Amino acid sequence: MPVITTIQDYNGFAAKISRLSLDGLVAEATSTLTGFQLLIEERRHANGTQGLRRTIDERFDGIGGWACVKSGGIDWTKANERGGTVGVEVQVSGRSDMLAVDILHLSESLAAGVIDAGLIIVPDGELSVFLTDRTPNLATAVRHVLHRARDLPIRILAFRHDGVGAALPKIRTNLSRVAEHPPNEGEPPKGRN
Repeated sequence: MPVITTIQDYNGFAAKISRLSLDGLVAEATSTLTGFQLLIEERRHANGTQGLRRTIDERFDGIGGWACVKSGGIDWTKANERGGTVGVEVQVSGRSDMLAVDILHLSESLAAGVIDAGLIIVPDGELSVFLTDRTPNLATAVRHVLHRARDLPIRILAFRHDGVGAALPKIRTNLSRVAEHPPNEGEPPKGRN
């Protein structure tokens, strides 16, 4: 199972989830990082991240009751029986600058009263080195929260792999296809203008 290496709270997160009886929802969100095996190749940038993101999303979906927004909002939200709501941003497969957008989503939803507390899930500094280039990590998440949301009830959960294995598959992009099949001399690369 992946190991949760850091839990970092801001602006009374723990007190707020306790007061609003959101502990169960936070425990559910945290459980999405456990219960599966995460083996990676321990070589810089050797591992893809899309499969890892898919696994975490499947675990949220499998719990039940978590609402997913594919783009333009908080990744996962769920309310308890008293109406208290937790929002979760999972940032394991995007670029590290996408954390700024995630924090904007959390900030807007907290200010509007749509959610009462926010969680950010990221790889820790050790794991992120072995993932795709520019994958966010704990240090990036902390920097963004301190810069943009230090006054909001947010928790950062950072996790690490549980062992060494084969590299996680990477998805193919248009740029990787161009690199594998370079154009003939004098011909522009396909897919680029």
